[in-house]
Parts: sequence; C-alpha cells; structure tokens
Amino acid sequence: MIRDFYDNLMYWKENNVLTPLMVVGARQVGKTYIIDDFCKKNFNDYIYINLLNNRKIVEIFASNKALDDIIKDFKIELNRDINEDTIIFVDEVQESEEFIEALKFFQESEFPYKIITAGSLLGVKLKRFHKSFPVGKVIIEYMYPMSFKEFLMAIHKEKFIALIQDCYFSDKPMDLVFHQELLNNYRKYLCTGGMPLVVMDYLNNNQELSLNLHNILRSIIDSYLADMNKYTQNVYESNKIERIYNNIPIQLAKENKKYQFSKLDKNARFKNYETSFEWLLASKMIVPVYFVNRFETPLKAFMDEDNFKIYLSDVGLLTELLSIPYNRIILDDNFMFKEALAENYVALELIKNGLNLFYYNKPQVMEIDFLIDTNDGVIPIEVKANDHVKSSSLNKFMDKENINKAIRISAKNFGLENKIKSVPLYAVFCIK
Repeated sequence: MIRDFYDNLMYWKENNVLTPLMVVGARQVGKTYIIDDFCKKNFNDYIYINLLNNRKIVEIFASNKALDDIIKDFKIELNRDINEDTIIFVDEVQESEEFIEALKFFQESEFPYKIITAGSLLGVKLKRFHKSFPVGKVIIEYMYPMSFKEFLMAIHKEKFIALIQDCYFSDKPMDLVFHQELLNNYRKYLCTGGMPLVVMDYLNNNQELSLNLHNILRSIIDSYLADMNKYTQNVYESNKIERIYNNIPIQLAKENKKYQFSKLDKNARFKNYETSFEWLLASKMIVPVYFVNRFETPLKAFMDEDNFKIYLSDVGLLTELLSIPYNRIILDDNFMFKEALAENYVALELIKNGLNLFYYNKPQVMEIDFLIDTNDGVIPIEVKANDHVKSSSLNKFMDKENINKAIRISAKNFGLENKIKSVPLYAVFCIK
C-alpha cells in the first residue's frame, strides 16, 4: 500500500542519510513494512536487525567494553560486510538503550553509516530514557495510521484526490454523485480506521466490512493493553493507564469534551494520573488537544496544559471500543457517538498534516472544536457529522474575536459563505 511517509524516508535519504533516522509511532501503524520496503528499493545492500529476536546484539551493546570494541563485536555478530551502500534497519530498538546511545558514534564516525531505527513503544522508552540520548545526532520522524487520502489510494479511488483538491481550493461544489460516493467511503473509513492490517483485510474481503475486521481491531486493542503491562513500572501504573484509555470514548460523548479525571474516580485529579497520561501520550496511542484562553498567534503560548480533550490515535479503534454496528455508520443513522467519531477523525487528519490543534469552550455559551495557527492568523474549525450545519457558536466567535476566516467540516458540499469555508468530511486532508 502507498504511504505518504515514504516521502519522508526519501527526503532523509537525499538530504540527511548520514544522520541516523528514528521512526516513532504507535504499534501496528505500518512502520516495519514501509521502512523494509524503502530499504529494499533504495539500497544495494540491506541489513535487517530485530532486537527482540537478536538478544546477542542487545548483550553486545550492554557490555562494559569500550565502544570501539563493541562496534567490532557488532560487526562480527552480523557476519556481514558493511560498505558505503549498506543500509541498516534496527527494529524494536527500544530493547537496547545502549544501542540508542551508540547512535551518536554512528553519526560522528568517519565511516558513512546509514541507520534507521523503529520500535513498539519507542516513544515511551525515549520518555523514560536513562542513558545519554544522542541529542542532535538523530532525526526523529513520527508515523501515524493511514489517512483517508491513503485509504482512497488503497481502495483504488486515487482518481478522486485531484478532484477533491481542486474543489477545496476553488470552493466549487463536487458533483453530487461523486460527493455521495466519497461520503460513503468516509463512513467505511470510520469503520476500518487507518491500521494497515485492517485496511488490507477490507481489501482482501472485496471491500466488505466483515466480522474479521472486529477481530483484527480487537487484537490491536488487546496488544495495546498488553503493552501497558509490559512497558510500565508496576501493575498499579498499568491499571491507571488502562483506565484512562478505556474511558476516552465515553468522555468524547459528553457535551463538554474536556477530559475529566474525576470521571475515573470522584476524588481524582490530573496530578494523580499525570504519569499515566504522559505514558499514553509518549506511546502515540492518544492525541491531546489543549484549551486556549486567547486567540492570538502562536496559540501554544496561551494553552492550558491541565485542560485538554483526548482522542484515540485511530478512528477504527474508537469505533471498535464503542461497539457501534457498522450498518448504523454506513446507513448514516443518528446515534449517540456520531459527532464524537467525526471529531476524532478530523483531529487525526489535521495532526497527520502537521497541524498543532487547540480548542476553546465556554460552557452553555460557545464551543470551538479546533483552532489552528496559519499564515492568515488563527482559524477556527467547527465539525458537524451531518449536513445540518446551523450553529451559533462559530458565528458568535467570529464576531467577538474579529475573525475573518473560518472552516466548517461537515457532510455538506464545498462552498464559501459569510467567510466560512465549507469542507466535506472526506476532504479534511486538504487542510494544511
């Protein structure tokens, strides 16, 4: 399957190939597959190392020998020549802090080492790193599940991408037949999400939503829960992490979507769960969107770090956790979590485009789902799951804050009216 992240790998090869690359992302987003494919296609000599399966290399780097001797032992263990055309991909690199520390040596060496690393829960490992991290000697790239644009390419609907982009930039409506077809594919994406294994099963099943999709999504969730036990300091911490994660879908259904730790325990506060929240954040299993109390660039300067909404890293996982029947989504029924699914989907699409997201909420007065910084200043974004878009919040906000441009994402067709740009749910990938 074609992934946009491949372009990141090509840029690294053409511009920074002698600086080790570290790819960070949640489990099952496709890191190993895309890096392996890239290495095979772009280098004459390729060495793959999985530190979960090769404990000898972990032991070599954990030894008390001088670093030069460790590198010699490393080359002997590989039993392979390393030349100027060799690419080394070290998977599950979180298993060796010492190897991560040694990346500084590889970057500073006179020999042109070319190294890519990745791993499950690598972000958590880096957050709790005990060795000397090679700051400035490693390039870190973040990889996410497949976007809706990538989903269109996977299901052989890539012909629509240029058409969507043309309508987005011109604000001209999409042909109604195509508009409905794309909305139908958006709803299917809400069911599958962007995990490559799930999308592949959907393709292999003639693009039908099968019972096996539930099984695959559930197995991914189970693997996440298992990681909470494997990569935490104790059972007490893993229980707290699991409670936060499992409670996210319920909190997204509230009118005020601010994550409230008191919903876990009436006496709980953020400080009681801060370490557990940071674990989930580092694992890339969640996406936080922070509250701001001012609407000036840069928004980050005015965010409240103790006040945030939390979204799951994949909308398919959210659908599975909520146990929403696929037919209700495909038939576009009204159901309790419809707005929450749409909002989670939009958050992920915007973050995959490199945007930092914030929000504003004044209970019973005004709520702005997302705020983004752009060259045109702060732009508010409102999300609606249907094509019924009447809402006073966005208009009030624009009048009060003298905002000259806003975006409304919904099932409605493209258009521009009263300074509000209408963007269909299937076109969020165009917002950059």
